[in-house]
Amino acid sequence: MFEYFPNHYSWSTAALMAVQRGGELSEVDEACRPLLEAAKLPDARNNPAAQKQWVDRWSGLARKVEALAEADERAGHPFSAGRKYRRAAVYFMTAERMASRHGPEKGVLYAAYLAAFRKSVELRGEPVEFVDIAYGNTQLPALLYRAPGAGPRPAMIHFDGFDVSKEWMHLSGMPHEFARRGISTLMVDHPGIGAALRLQNLPTSPESEKWAAAAMDYLETRADIDRARVGIIAMSLGGYYAPRAAAFEKRLACCVAWGARWDNAESHGRILRDPNAARSITGWIDHALHVYGARDIEEASAKIAAMNLKDVAHKIECPLLVVHGENDRQVSADQAHRTIDGAVNSPHRDLKIFSAAEGGVEHCQGDLFSIAVDWIADWVADVFAAPRR
Repeated sequence: MFEYFPNHYSWSTAALMAVQRGGELSEVDEACRPLLEAAKLPDARNNPAAQKQWVDRWSGLARKVEALAEADERAGHPFSAGRKYRRAAVYFMTAERMASRHGPEKGVLYAAYLAAFRKSVELRGEPVEFVDIAYGNTQLPALLYRAPGAGPRPAMIHFDGFDVSKEWMHLSGMPHEFARRGISTLMVDHPGIGAALRLQNLPTSPESEKWAAAAMDYLETRADIDRARVGIIAMSLGGYYAPRAAAFEKRLACCVAWGARWDNAESHGRILRDPNAARSITGWIDHALHVYGARDIEEASAKIAAMNLKDVAHKIECPLLVVHGENDRQVSADQAHRTIDGAVNSPHRDLKIFSAAEGGVEHCQGDLFSIAVDWIADWVADVFAAPRR
């Protein structure tokens, strides 16, 4: 994996993600180059001064690109403005992910991210609907990316994992590739991520089937969705969420675990205990307490351990794909094998471990993102094209 900051996994993966989701390499370098010395500070991963520099550099870049977008918009050039708003959204989120939730900048950056993203898709005329999904006594914000073509289209419900949002799923390019194959995508800010966590304070839970059921109920109200061909995909911690949902929500027609998560005690539990573990973001422990709705590390550890597919994988009765990287530093590849081996009642189980020869060896193919997007989109299209049971 290209590592801009060789001794700082969190910053390196974030910089690479920014490029892969539409950032310009020269702009990313503009934000990162002044941070090279900060990355060498003692305990840079937890150093408040280093984190402030990260947030300042990336938010400054975001504001600069946002201003360029606003100028294009005033000049009557919506497509050019939309491209720049997209990059601004990427940079705002790159700053926001590393900002402490206890500081005022977190909320400011998140609002700016949402606004820039919305401007981008609206100005460029993307087939995106901003929708709300009924969930208990509240609603979950979601994006529906509609596939072209007449008549009901198959669809994928897209959950995420630990530290991003529905907009980040859209920026991954996955909905666009699904759409090219005639498949719509419903991207959901479920408990533990995005607006559900940041604005509604909804922590995650082991029972992801409840969110999947809410998403299915919503899709079944739409005449443009083929309710018999709706699957689920989720990445990172979603490697637990998606198989768990498929085990209990029998309306799901297929399942993709983009990054396995057989036993969360061996992944997030290990990261919680090991200060030297590869962590997706700085301030990881504090964010984990928020995500899991825990008062302290002990409570977080117990909630993390409750996420285990051991007693539920055999309940999966739809086609299953597990995608993993052989050099995943956050979750060992054996969790992918255990997920596949445990899904004994799935009629069609496929395991894809990306190797060094092809790329995509890091966590959720963070080193070569597009290779996973292509593989997954083709697999789902093939499953939906197969004769129905």
